Amino acid sequence: MREEIEKVLEAMRKDYIRWSDSSKLFNRERSRLNDEMIENYCNGLRVEENRRYWKITSTNGSGTQRSVSGFIVKAGDKKFLEGDMLKPAGWAAPARNFARGNVLDGYKVDEVRWTGIG
Repeated sequence: MREEIEKVLEAMRKDYIRWSDSSKLFNRERSRLNDEMIENYCNGLRVEENRRYWKITSTNGSGTQRSVSGFIVKAGDKKFLEGDMLKPAGWAAPARNFARGNVLDGYKVDEVRWTGIG
């Protein structure tokens, strides 16, 4: 499942770059600061393995603050399938109302934004 989770991280990286490049419409050159922010965000994505979920965390562009971007179900239960993507409810737990996609079947993986699963 690690390869499928990497696809989620890659979608987040691409979306961050696309979002930060929107400033190029106003500034013809991307500043060094913008490049540093992209590097900090892309290198700051982490996956932590917990008992029931894989937790995805990210840093802001300056690399100083961490936040939870989403959870991925490790093993199915009575409500969710293995690989379901869940929005975070807080630092330690996901919102268990409904799945936002599934990494194993690729459903909505490309729709994950840099701000997280949601």
